[in-house]
Amino acid sequence: MSGSLFIISAPSGAGKSTLVNAMLAGDDRLCLSVSHTTRAPRGAERDGREYHFVSREAFLAMRAHGDFFESAEVHGNLYGTSRAAVADLIGAGRDVIFEIDCQGARQLRGVFPAAVAVFILPPSMAELERRLRGRGTESGEVVARRLAAATEEIRQASLFDYVIINDELSEALRQLQAIVVAARHRFATVSERERRLFADFGINTSQVSE
Repeated sequence: MSGSLFIISAPSGAGKSTLVNAMLAGDDRLCLSVSHTTRAPRGAERDGREYHFVSREAFLAMRAHGDFFESAEVHGNLYGTSRAAVADLIGAGRDVIFEIDCQGARQLRGVFPAAVAVFILPPSMAELERRLRGRGTESGEVVARRLAAATEEIRQASLFDYVIINDELSEALRQLQAIVVAARHRFATVSERERRLFADFGINTSQVSE
């Protein structure tokens, strides 16, 4: 596998999707692992682009068949990462972003221990609440549930390799881009991608740490 894998998690409203979409728009080496979900599309979301939107019955059938690397229930909706889709991307040597909740991130770290895990923090809980309410797409009850869940999710930030505080979007994007560039130059990644060159130089790759 010559591509890099990136797990990006955040509490709802921290700006994870905005950052991921900006990364994808500005870097054609990156691709998104499109998850399956039972939640309804929001706004301009399209099936197969942001998510594969499926019924709860269809999702449960796929999970029972072993079609997911990981699955989790978040805010009453089911989410899962397709084995087949990820295998195709990895086989093609693509750099893959998993935009995923904390439950799924823990499961994926077990499957892909070499993946780079990034947690996106809001600058404050007050700002997180302002962003959630500013969406105008959810009831006050739903926003309250998301804020309660965010408190628990934020406590798991120490499980990640990197933390970005998304106060100014442009700066948060610059930091995420720097992490991606650094990951692409890890010894294990470059040695896999440049096998012939490493062999010509006589560089020992037998003890590469994943």
